[in-house]
Amino acid sequence: MTYNVHIIGGGLAGSEAAWQLAQAGLKVRLSEMRGGGDTTPAHESDRLAEMVCSNSFRSDDAASNAVGLLHQEMRRLGSLIMRCADEHRVPAGSALAVDRELFAQSVTDAVANHPNIEIARERIDALPESGMTIVATGPLTGSALAESIAAATGRDALAFFDAIAPIVHKDSIDFDVAWFQSRWDKGDGKDYINCPMDKSQYEAFIQALNDGEKTEFKDWEKDTPYFEGCMPIEVMAERGIDTLRHGPMKPVGLDDPRTGRWPHAVVQLRQDNALGTLWNMVGFQTKLKYGAQTEIFRKIPGLEKAEFARLGGIHRNSFIRSPELLDSELRLKSMPHIRFAGQITGCEGYLESAAVGLMAARFAAAEANGETFVAPPVETAFGALLGHITGGAQADTYQPMNINFGLMPPIEGKMKKAVRRLKYTERARAAFADWSERQGVSIKALEPA
Repeated sequence: MTYNVHIIGGGLAGSEAAWQLAQAGLKVRLSEMRGGGDTTPAHESDRLAEMVCSNSFRSDDAASNAVGLLHQEMRRLGSLIMRCADEHRVPAGSALAVDRELFAQSVTDAVANHPNIEIARERIDALPESGMTIVATGPLTGSALAESIAAATGRDALAFFDAIAPIVHKDSIDFDVAWFQSRWDKGDGKDYINCPMDKSQYEAFIQALNDGEKTEFKDWEKDTPYFEGCMPIEVMAERGIDTLRHGPMKPVGLDDPRTGRWPHAVVQLRQDNALGTLWNMVGFQTKLKYGAQTEIFRKIPGLEKAEFARLGGIHRNSFIRSPELLDSELRLKSMPHIRFAGQITGCEGYLESAAVGLMAARFAAAEANGETFVAPPVETAFGALLGHITGGAQADTYQPMNINFGLMPPIEGKMKKAVRRLKYTERARAAFADWSERQGVSIKALEPA
């Protein structure tokens, strides 16, 4: 088949992108190395869109959850991934969970049977020098292609080891305890949020880290060594009682306004997005299980009622520093015939990967047809996720992120959390409806009965 767009990678992002382009009338070559003699350490089959971990697309509540809101927007844009997920959903309360095998087979059949798509079971080892391309190779990008990406983007712009610190919603921090200050008042003097600990609080915290339940590396991650710059906080705690207070919890140069003195230890949070709604816990990458993280980190003074936009983790992952490398249409600035989609852009999660694949395809289809596709506004789930990837995040501390309300412009005023969430989704639906009408995009009703 003579094709208009080459897609590399047949995961959820690549499959969604191929479907969207084909539905737009473009010819697509979808290259997937599984089934062509190659595999990955995590996959079990050669089916497209294979989910190797959880079978859940998380909350399907579009009224009060950002994930459910993204579900709704994807359905309205004719998402193949959402159609197949709805067809093969299994009981999971308010979440959308699927039969993984039936889901993957359904996506594979739909893509394979589309007359505008050719699936090539082949491994691509280098970025194409010409021709419209979407790279959707995910977190387990092959080593040769990863080298090619690194050569095109700069080696320090491609991460192979994902050290994730928790991110906290600013409006859940207790500022009767925490305060703004940079160490020694450097910078503008207020670049960090500081949560102080006295000696007894610190020692209890260290004990909790040592006792907390940890996750283990998967077999295919075990050969990835720790780097000193991303050492898990619980590993540092094991090195000695004072290791953390001489490291990421160092109190030197920070005056607690309640006492006028340096605390025994300090947990610092650094702004994580341009809106200032999300704050990253500095140096708190961890292998603690999620339940243990929530319990232990809420022992930190000022974070007793913390709401986490993302919890911490460390695992093997490949992603580019998208905010500085990609333009607003997901094109690589140095090679604009290439777009990136899915987890390699630094979005986190199956749903988000498919959503970015959908957007990359819509941009590519418009470009191929000499048209203009304007991204959804930042008040929508799509727009917020895309904006974060392409410039809303801090490039030098960029880490993978799920969709959450903290990526959207804040709703001002004091109100209950449940009310605030409803206001986010109400505003998003209105913005999405207005955008779709002005943009003239094809809206396809695929809401489950």
